[in-house]
Amino acid sequence: MQKLPAWPAVVCDLVCVLVFTLVGTASHASAGSAWHLVAVAAPFVIGLAVGWLATRAWRAPAQPWPTGVAIWFATVALGVLLRPLFTGGFAWTFTLVTAGFLALTMIGWRLLATLAQRRRAAS
Repeated sequence: MQKLPAWPAVVCDLVCVLVFTLVGTASHASAGSAWHLVAVAAPFVIGLAVGWLATRAWRAPAQPWPTGVAIWFATVALGVLLRPLFTGGFAWTFTLVTAGFLALTMIGWRLLATLAQRRRAAS
């Protein structure tokens, strides 16, 4: 199987976090200034960066397991823990929605990439 370069995977993960931020702020009518969006996204971007570094994801960036799951977990856990320092407090419902949305998108694109790669290898 051909290895995916790291930069498209980083971009995909960042897009997942940014879409999460945009959808969340828009659905709660809190989409204020660009600085507000940065403040909302920052804890999750930090969690994403830590996840990438801790897993050394550049070695296998499109692997759903263990790479994708570990990056997702770091993004959610650190994002939720750091969030009170940037914008808001803690709520279990927010944590569950965050975990679900980011699992669907961050692990989801990896599953689709793996499937596409397997189909190309089979043909």
